[in-house]
Amino acid sequence: MAKITDAEFPFSVQGRLLEQSDLCWLVSLIDSHPHWNRSRLSQHIATHWNWRNETGQLKDIAARTMLRKLEARGLLSLPARQSRPPHSKSSTRMIEPVLHATDPVTAPLAELRPLRLKLVEDRSSRDLFAHLLHAYHYLSYSRPVGENVGFVIEDRAQRPLGCLLFGAAAWKMAARDRFIGWDAPTRAQRLPLVANNTRFLILPWVRVPDLASHVLGLAARELSAVWQKKYGHPIHLLESFVEHGRFRGTSYAAANWIKLGQTTGRSRNDREHRLQVPRKTLYCYPLHRRFRQLLSA
Repeated sequence: MAKITDAEFPFSVQGRLLEQSDLCWLVSLIDSHPHWNRSRLSQHIATHWNWRNETGQLKDIAARTMLRKLEARGLLSLPARQSRPPHSKSSTRMIEPVLHATDPVTAPLAELRPLRLKLVEDRSSRDLFAHLLHAYHYLSYSRPVGENVGFVIEDRAQRPLGCLLFGAAAWKMAARDRFIGWDAPTRAQRLPLVANNTRFLILPWVRVPDLASHVLGLAARELSAVWQKKYGHPIHLLESFVEHGRFRGTSYAAANWIKLGQTTGRSRNDREHRLQVPRKTLYCYPLHRRFRQLLSA
């Protein structure tokens, strides 16, 4: 690997000013994860740096271009490019059906406990997780971008009961930002410490009172430690958006999530205010009693 002297820092690449510590972190990240492909590296870098465009979208493509430029200068070595099958239009793998039990589950919650939130981390759990959300969630499923944690909900007999997916928080939400006490610069820096519950599925043949709120309680206790282990930082606040007319948010309320307000019903890409999207209610759940201090430090 080529060496670069202290006098050459900082330098600009892909519109970002890099210090020597940034380059050392990039090299360490690549060395520590030899099996990560370029896409996963760039997504992690954009999320870790909270590198976003004007609309709040992660700039993982810019991060990937930056890595290629640094490699061309001999400053780091990237994993080999993964070849795509002929005529492939997307890097997203097709979601294949997975066999699973569909017998009705109607027993009381006490008879199903202890429940387990099985972390989605190997091929079999990823395949089942993707299939269940794709087949049974009204929003379907596509591979999430950036930091994310998924769980398959299992009962004591290891039967799948549903799924949970947490990912990047909404870039800008007035009610949440007031609740935390954020200004824009602090939000830009600390947003990775908030996670969005982007998918919550209880399978349609599972009819168990209090199951959903119990699962939300389990997730609140376990998620931050899982995130810390996977990404090297904790989570201090959870958020979720519940669509009006489809759900009432009963499970979130029963799990002591705090109702903060409603969205305006406009898309962030609707510059002329003509598009209408479903209105949603925002719920948040602090994971630490000093969450405001931790998110504003």
